[in-house]
Amino acid sequence: MTNGDHYYSPSPRAKHDPGEVTLKVAGRVLTLRTDSGVFSKERVDRGTRLLVEAMERGSVPLPHRGALLDLGCGYGPLGLAMAVLRPEADVFMVDVNERAADLARANAERHGLSRVHVVQGEGLAPLRGMAFHAVVSNPPLRTGKKNVHALLEEAFAALVPGGVLAVVIRTQQGARSLERFLQGLAGRVEEAEKGGGFRVYVAFRA
Repeated sequence: MTNGDHYYSPSPRAKHDPGEVTLKVAGRVLTLRTDSGVFSKERVDRGTRLLVEAMERGSVPLPHRGALLDLGCGYGPLGLAMAVLRPEADVFMVDVNERAADLARANAERHGLSRVHVVQGEGLAPLRGMAFHAVVSNPPLRTGKKNVHALLEEAFAALVPGGVLAVVIRTQQGARSLERFLQGLAGRVEEAEKGGGFRVYVAFRA
């Protein structure tokens, strides 16, 4: 990865331009701080919203306790949604982008979500050796299919037996290809939700 203004750069050079977006989760409105140089600064994107709705409805099964991971967390909408939905779980969030990780940490503190743990680094490297009951991700497709597949393979390997990996992807950006890739990892893969041009897949670890 190279430095620059991409949301998947470790140190974005874009001039700071703070903003706020809102996300409703289980009747609670989260006001999230954003900035330039992070993914979807102006609004919580449709794919992320669909995955949050899937978690709310239970089509993405989240355990009530244990370790949950938001992989590529950005400023934090998925991870913070999990923390609201599963207050007795420990939610870990990781992003390669230091600006995004700082925002996610601040957003967790802002809403009093004390069981959220945010780290900065590439992939699962900062959390190596940990095992998770669920991993959710809106993966960074702009980094290329090879990188996304490697990231998801690493995430699936970090699941406990019975754990789940939930991924959202735009239908026209290779959803069926991703489904086949996940089937190669997991065997059992379900399409949990679809709408707004996106699909949510859940891969189950035996």
